[in-house]
Amino acid sequence: MDGIEITFVRVGALHDIGLFRVRGYVDTTTSPELQRMLTEVIRDGIHQIIVDLGAVNYVSSAGWGVFVGEIRGLREQGGDLKIVQMIPEVNEVFEMLEFNRILTCYDSIEEAIDDYDFSQGVDFKASLLRSNPSPAPGVASWDTDRKVDNPADFIPPAGKEGRNSRGITVARSRAVDDVDLPLNEKIKKLVTENPLMGPWAIKKQLNSPRFGYTRIGFFKLRGVMKRLGLDSKAKRYRFYRSR
Repeated sequence: MDGIEITFVRVGALHDIGLFRVRGYVDTTTSPELQRMLTEVIRDGIHQIIVDLGAVNYVSSAGWGVFVGEIRGLREQGGDLKIVQMIPEVNEVFEMLEFNRILTCYDSIEEAIDDYDFSQGVDFKASLLRSNPSPAPGVASWDTDRKVDNPADFIPPAGKEGRNSRGITVARSRAVDDVDLPLNEKIKKLVTENPLMGPWAIKKQLNSPRFGYTRIGFFKLRGVMKRLGLDSKAKRYRFYRSR
């Protein structure tokens, strides 16, 4: 496939995360279009960005430069840019060029959304990605003004809600179950419980009912643990002592 196709929607429990779905190639020729759309979204006040590269076959240094160039400004505004669903060939170049030291990557869109929503203390299971259908692929498709159609999407399961003086259902604060935690928090929780647990043991624990049978490859898990600064027993123990 020649060229590039980009779709954009807002997702997340608060409808404040920008999701770009990219298809094709991101190189010197096509990266300016991606840069234009990204800049326009950020100018509109969206500072939490997810870029889905699941349908991208190649990203050149110019393409990676588009993402890296926005990181500092986004993080200064309390946001970030996360990459998701890279194919192995793209991920290999991503790590070879050490962009994994700058950009955070995830296996799925849901995981990246959960990480954003969890960091804001909201119930990320109400994510709009799950309540709204995916947009059909198209070039530069926009959906920036879409509102929540069903307020019930924000109401937790039975037994978790209350009523205010007007009789409107409102959510009460509740602890997040282990199964609902994003991957990073699941790993941190296991390390907090047992800092001597290594990658193999953590991988086994993640793929259990407690954590919703979270499946992750051994080398991928090692990469995540390295990014979290938990890739050695000494680092895990220091993290354990700091909790």
